[in-house]
Amino acid sequence: MLKVLPIPALRDNYIWVIHDDHAAAVVDPGEAGPIVAWLADRGMALSAILITHHHGDHVAGVATLVARHGCPVYGPGNEDIVEVSRPVGDGDWVELAAPPARLRVISVPGHTRGHLAYYGQGHLFCGDTLFSCGCGRVFEGTANQMYSSLMRLAALSEDTRVCCAHEYTLANLAFAREVDPSNRELQAWAEEALRLRRAGLPTLPVSLGRELRVNPFLRCHAPELRIAAERWSGGSLQHPSQVFATLREMKNRT
Repeated sequence: MLKVLPIPALRDNYIWVIHDDHAAAVVDPGEAGPIVAWLADRGMALSAILITHHHGDHVAGVATLVARHGCPVYGPGNEDIVEVSRPVGDGDWVELAAPPARLRVISVPGHTRGHLAYYGQGHLFCGDTLFSCGCGRVFEGTANQMYSSLMRLAALSEDTRVCCAHEYTLANLAFAREVDPSNRELQAWAEEALRLRRAGLPTLPVSLGRELRVNPFLRCHAPELRIAAERWSGGSLQHPSQVFATLREMKNRT
């Protein structure tokens, strides 16, 4: 049976491990040490590395892992990541023999121009595009691109397990509760997430279905989010993409 789990790295990153108790693939190894130790403890081989985008906290461990394991590296073909040996783009498939996995590549520009997500086996590995109750900052793309990327992810199956690259949930929840204070499911998730973190447990993965009900950046069509954004901007916002851009700017300033 295929298993997926997060390995904490750096300050608040997660490196996602996909394994079958014999071989493993990893997503966004921002440092090598935690993965080297995890594999050694289990006598497991590393068969592949998947990269979502070029930022250092997602790729800094790649060279060391490749040197030790000689595995292929899948990643965006239009970003400068020298270790990528198998460039992929929107609509491509990553097919692994061990562990047995088939993941569809989805282009999600916004955080970076070439940002990718990988979807399959009931899981979405989305890097810095989608977080629980949040989304990534718009660095290289545009707000419209990021909104379109989020809507692509929002259209996936609601039982998808969302595997984000950072433990940002509590901070995101604080903002979400400010702009969507009457959302009861959001309040319940805030309480649950706090219990998890106090117990030293990750809040991730999360279900996409719940994110569609609690994440303000996936709910820009909702009247209460439009009202909150208009109150802050002081103007009328006619389209959900405008609500998104305003909410993202609000979050940037918190």
